[in-house]
Amino acid sequence: MFTLNRSMARLACVSLLAGALPLVAQELRNEGPVATQATVSVESKQSVPLDPATVKVEVNGHATTLTSITPIQPGTAQVAILIDDGLRSSFGNQVGEVKKFINTLPEGTQVLVGYMRNGSVMSQGGFSADHAAVAASVRMPLSAVGISASPYFCLSDFVKKWPSREAGPRFVLMLSNGVDPYNGSTSLMNQDSPYVESAQADAQRAGVAVYAVAYSNAGMRGERASFSGQSYLNQVADATGGRSFYNLDGSPVSLSPYLKAFRSAIAESYTATFMASSDHEKPNTLARLKITTSQPGLKLHAPDAVHPGAGGE
Repeated sequence: MFTLNRSMARLACVSLLAGALPLVAQELRNEGPVATQATVSVESKQSVPLDPATVKVEVNGHATTLTSITPIQPGTAQVAILIDDGLRSSFGNQVGEVKKFINTLPEGTQVLVGYMRNGSVMSQGGFSADHAAVAASVRMPLSAVGISASPYFCLSDFVKKWPSREAGPRFVLMLSNGVDPYNGSTSLMNQDSPYVESAQADAQRAGVAVYAVAYSNAGMRGERASFSGQSYLNQVADATGGRSFYNLDGSPVSLSPYLKAFRSAIAESYTATFMASSDHEKPNTLARLKITTSQPGLKLHAPDAVHPGAGGE
């Protein structure tokens, strides 16, 4: 009986080890470098194509090999236009321009229009390539006092629950005053908001490039609030590889030039693939990212942090 039990014990150990080996191997793979993708855009006066040979990538301060960098196909992009529902009635002059922008997006581009209010984004549906139907959903903001809350709560909630599981480059355009009313004073000495930082980190994890147009006639008013909002929108846009297009006093007379610039930025974006180390014990940890080019006459916009393994499956 003793011999039989010992044999059975050996068999049980072997079985347990055999079952554990794949898990161990998986953990080891998760600890090492994994294929990762980031969306970068090119800015140049003559729409010069990017030369991959001029691109350098650093992850957490260490050079890493650029596996590939390919132009995105505009028809594979997902574009979310997030409008502050606290914008004043004067925004009505821009509704037609937003509709025209949607209808001129490349065929196949999936688009969503959402309204930021009370910390979340409200929309009539998910992403759709039916541009006419989405354009028809664009409406006047509610313009109710206090409805704006924080656009950064809205952004965080939206990117974490991105309403599409399809792979592809993701873009957000925020139309908001950018003010964070939960960070206290809008003084020049108080421009560090944990809520803004959380929103940009959530966007980086989701692989979303955030673009913005500061539209000051929403919620808090005054020069200090306007400066504060523009500063935060610039911060989030720069950190995610996007751009903030309007940084002047007041609201833009027309959105048309900024919508055109946004469409060009999408068309001139690339998907960069490289290796980045992951940490299975801290799965939400972001890796510092620096992507640069030595190509003359060209500026590269890239996120300054990325989630290892994002888009690289």
